[in-house]
Amino acid sequence: MSAEQPPGGGTAEGAAYADRFAVETPEMVEARSRAVHLPGSPPVEPAVGAVLAVLAAGVAARSVVSIGSGGGLAGLWLLRGMRADGVLTALDGDPEQLRAARKAFADARVAPGRARLIFGTPAEVLPRLSPGAYDMVVCAGSPREYAEHLPALLDLVRVGGTLTCHGLLGGGRIADRTARDPQTVAWREIARTVREDESLLSAVLPIGTGLLVATKRG
Repeated sequence: MSAEQPPGGGTAEGAAYADRFAVETPEMVEARSRAVHLPGSPPVEPAVGAVLAVLAAGVAARSVVSIGSGGGLAGLWLLRGMRADGVLTALDGDPEQLRAARKAFADARVAPGRARLIFGTPAEVLPRLSPGAYDMVVCAGSPREYAEHLPALLDLVRVGGTLTCHGLLGGGRIADRTARDPQTVAWREIARTVREDESLLSAVLPIGTGLLVATKRG
């Protein structure tokens, strides 16, 4: 079997199909077109967004925290899967990202009470959030911004809830033992911490640029 066709059919064509399968609304398409031009981490791919929506629906998410607003795109996908009375809290230290997210939510006619946008870093905002009160915590920004706060992020998740981190397979660097750049090192630390935590059941999904998923067990 060639390198282009690994077991399971993980081809570029398969990835493209997964993105096409995840149909985005016009508001999501517009949010993506803005987000790709913003500084920071790229927006979630359609396939990743669809998985976030499914995960949110699977835990009947009512309270979700997003670290990094991603121009609002991840938030729109999460809100699609959350309960109708669910509230998304998105924090970001980049005002441009927050402005883009605010416009994305306004364009999609998201009720003001369903999305709470907070300007600030994880170090500034996490102490103000309630431990064990969230069904999902979604990390969509640079891992360097939240790697050292991973224990606090995990503390936010209720038993049965889920932590997701987007982007760890980007560029294939996490598997390259010679890669020692700060972002790759941060990803390795996050993956190691999650894998070794006996209170978590975790997996890496090779969709988009990679999605690390961990569910907190009782």
